[in-house]
Amino acid sequence: MATANDLRRGMAISYNGDVAVVLDSQHRTPGNLRAFVQATLRSIRTGKSSDVRFSSTEKIEVVPLTTKKMEFSYKDAQDYVFSDPETYETVTLPPELVGEAKNYLIENATVTVTFVEDKAVQIELPPSVVLTVTDAPDGIRGDSANNVQKPVIMETGISIQVPLFIKTGEKLKIDTRTGKYMERA
Repeated sequence: MATANDLRRGMAISYNGDVAVVLDSQHRTPGNLRAFVQATLRSIRTGKSSDVRFSSTEKIEVVPLTTKKMEFSYKDAQDYVFSDPETYETVTLPPELVGEAKNYLIENATVTVTFVEDKAVQIELPPSVVLTVTDAPDGIRGDSANNVQKPVIMETGISIQVPLFIKTGEKLKIDTRTGKYMERA
């Protein structure tokens, strides 16, 4: 059994008869009080997040996590379907679990899916993806005094700021953590 001091982001623990994923944890020692660990947990069953305070020496039960490299196959109505490239098994994930990652998902994009007790709990994108520009307005001549940028629409529907020389149909490398243009691909 681990203690609350061992809590780290991404771990899965057994809490109140349910399995919960640790979204964030902070160790705190206020003035003349005893130390405690403030954690944000997301229940796997309900999907709801809650802030929980543990005594720093409290025992917690860690649940093992497994990760798999999977490929995005297609969007089925609201849900997203991923397949294992080795076994061709498919996993359907709801939009709440995919979250902002939907802005960077194209067919056959590889992601890391984390499972707890055979249930997907989190997807992780690579640090950068290559997307195609579908709509780029022309830059205005003489508009190059400083690092001037323009908004363009990518193939996934996300709008990002890029330099004026980018045209429709070009492939760009986008940082998935910040959503910003990196370079031409």
